[in-house]
Amino acid sequence: MFCRNKGMIMTQNAAHRSVIAVTGPDRVKFLQGLVSNDVSKLSEKSVYAALLTPQGKFMVDFFLVPQGDTIWIDVKTQEAPALLKRLTMYKMRSNVTLEMTDITVSRGLGTPEDGAFADPRHDALGWRAYDGRPSEDVDWDAIRVAYCIPETGIELTPDSYLLEVGFERLNGVDFRKGCYVGQEITARMKHKTELRKGLATVNITGEAPIGTKLISKDGKEAGTLFTQSHNQAIAFLRFDRAKSEMTAGDASVTWDG
Repeated sequence: MFCRNKGMIMTQNAAHRSVIAVTGPDRVKFLQGLVSNDVSKLSEKSVYAALLTPQGKFMVDFFLVPQGDTIWIDVKTQEAPALLKRLTMYKMRSNVTLEMTDITVSRGLGTPEDGAFADPRHDALGWRAYDGRPSEDVDWDAIRVAYCIPETGIELTPDSYLLEVGFERLNGVDFRKGCYVGQEITARMKHKTELRKGLATVNITGEAPIGTKLISKDGKEAGTLFTQSHNQAIAFLRFDRAKSEMTAGDASVTWDG
């Protein structure tokens, strides 16, 4: 379904990623107290995680990659300086060193070859590598939309809560690891509330700009439209208002949920 032809548009390009190196004897303990996933899972596999505000809202997502005595943080380039600054602020007396690197990130589909890591979010997202090999030309937006994979700066915003944007489904949060920044709110949403809002893949006829409001048949706001690919899109829905056909500007939208 998602071919790798040379003529295909490549979105969410791996060239738009940066790598921060975390070294020092406290590196695992330091990150464990900050991020949404269990850093002790790092062995030969990478871990997907996020840094939250104390109020439990999304700040930035990234991949933690094991490299012997170093942990690499694979993060969107435009978010890297702010993440490095935030981690440095949290460092305090921890025996860790944080530095930006010139390591390049590459991506492709299929089973990871030697030195590459399976993307921990979903099998359909293939592999990520850090050894300078070329990326494959892939329509990543088509894959993201089909499997409802959010992207920083599009579906993932400062108003996002992890469970509403699918982090549990994407293996990006661990509920047994103990405390981290924003953990209390995330745990409360998991155990004490039923999600009434969240991301979903919808069917769309026509096109509308990212951020267009979805309006239900009775004129109520039912959500927001985001990334579109072919006849599908990712939308943030109010589930109780998304049961019938909706409009997004001139486009018609339906949800099979």
